[in-house]
Amino acid sequence: MDLTIGEVAERSGLSVHALRFYEKEGLFANPVRRTATGRRVYHSEDVEWLAVCTKLRSSGMSLAAIRQYVELARQGAGNEKERLSLLRAHEEQVLARIRELHECLSVIRYKVGIYESALDRGEANELWNPSHTEPVGLTGTTEDCHRAAV
Repeated sequence: MDLTIGEVAERSGLSVHALRFYEKEGLFANPVRRTATGRRVYHSEDVEWLAVCTKLRSSGMSLAAIRQYVELARQGAGNEKERLSLLRAHEEQVLARIRELHECLSVIRYKVGIYESALDRGEANELWNPSHTEPVGLTGTTEDCHRAAV
C-alpha cells in the first residue's frame, strides 16, 4: 500500500521535516520512490524500518553508524558479520549507558532519602547552607555524591 509523507509522519511519529532529513541523509532502508509529479511514495516497510531507525537513534546510535548499517543492508547478503558487529558495538554502548544511569539513579535515591529524612526530623534547613564549604577531596564520582551533604 502506498503512503504519503503525511501518513508516514503520522504513523511513525516523525515530522515531515525529519522524514525529508532521513531521506537526504540516506537513512531509509530502501530509496524513497517519487510519483511522476515528484511526490514521495512510501510503503509500510518504510514505516517498520523507521521504527527500528528511531530506536537506534534514540538509544544513541550516530547517524553515521545508522547510515553505515543501512548501506550494508542495501548491499544484500554477504556482510551480515559487519552488520552484526555494528549492532553489537551499539549494544555495548547502550549497556554502558544503562549502567551509568543506574549509578545516577542510585545517587538520586540516596539524595531523596536524605531529604525525606531531614524533612521528617524537621532539619531541612541543614540540607543547604551556602556558608558551609564542600567536603574536601570531591572528584564527582558516585561515592562523592553519597558523601556530599547537599
